[in-house]
Amino acid sequence: MKNNIMGVLFASDAESHLNSLTIHRTTASLPFGGRYRLIDFALSNLVHANITNIGIVTKSNYNSLMDHIRMGRDWDLNRKNSGITVFPPFVFNSAHEVYKGKIEALYTLRGFLISSPEEYVVIANSNIAFNLDFEEVANFHDEKGADITVLTYRDEVNGQKILIKADKNNRITDMRAQVGSDTGKQLCNLNIYFIKKDLLITLVDNAYAHGAYDFEKDILQEHLNDLYIMNYEVKDYVAVIDRVPTYFKRSMDLLNPEVRESLFYKHSTILTKVKDSVPAKYKETANVKNSIIADGCVIEGTVENSILFRSVKVGKGAVIRNSIVMEDSIIMENSTLDYTITDKDVIIQPNRTLSGYESYPMVVVKGKVI
Repeated sequence: MKNNIMGVLFASDAESHLNSLTIHRTTASLPFGGRYRLIDFALSNLVHANITNIGIVTKSNYNSLMDHIRMGRDWDLNRKNSGITVFPPFVFNSAHEVYKGKIEALYTLRGFLISSPEEYVVIANSNIAFNLDFEEVANFHDEKGADITVLTYRDEVNGQKILIKADKNNRITDMRAQVGSDTGKQLCNLNIYFIKKDLLITLVDNAYAHGAYDFEKDILQEHLNDLYIMNYEVKDYVAVIDRVPTYFKRSMDLLNPEVRESLFYKHSTILTKVKDSVPAKYKETANVKNSIIADGCVIEGTVENSILFRSVKVGKGAVIRNSIVMEDSIIMENSTLDYTITDKDVIIQPNRTLSGYESYPMVVVKGKVI
């Protein structure tokens, strides 16, 4: 199936639950891991599988996404044929509003899908950090004779997730939304789908004609009995970012070398926008332990169990523990951060103390001065 697959990525996921982290950006452009954006993972996985015709469906606050991906050069997608196509929010419904769900959005992509030469489509959300071989998924789909392959992973059910049940042959027999659970890790929908393009167009046309808009409920659940919908469980590390606590927890997971190796190098290298910044500088008073420090940082204070993005400045006597400090932020002398997320361009003035909790860190919005 190589060279016969296209991709459709949805840039807006879970923004209402990410609160202040997505006030100024769409979920796809949420910074992650010191120098990446969440959409880097989907783009990199697709490109490494030679999937180079990719449509990105936006919804709101997508200026930062446009600035990040530009013409797609950093993913080798600035091509004469295929490459990245960015679609703005659509207003095809009778109320002239932004699309209500994936079905309506996919319906407005009908011309793009029909004019593309590929036979298969990968549909994915952009709030997922993962490293996956899509050629293996394509082979699984072909070998099983599947109509739709749903990618799944195992996770604790905190917040709302779609739980999956499959038989011994990996055919999905049930899927339903569930909020909260005390039963440990369960098989959950990863919101990545592999499907034949013609079948997708037919299903979307029929669903749209009946006023449906929820892809999972109105297509997948509706056709469990009459379509061969298969479960492909991703057993490598996966980070689904759907709330502030999960963003913090999955970011802190990266301090584990095994997680970093699995997420960034297991099947392929994760690519991102190159900025050619200078290396980080550690002054004589710097004390850094178990942290990820991006290029361009200048550190004079203490940093422990934290992630610092590009060009962060940490003043003398400042202490940063269990925190995430995004690009171009300044933590001045003798200030302390603990379980705190500071967005871009934040300034923490001298002698300030900010502290949240591991289960719900404090968030400082972009450009704030404290």
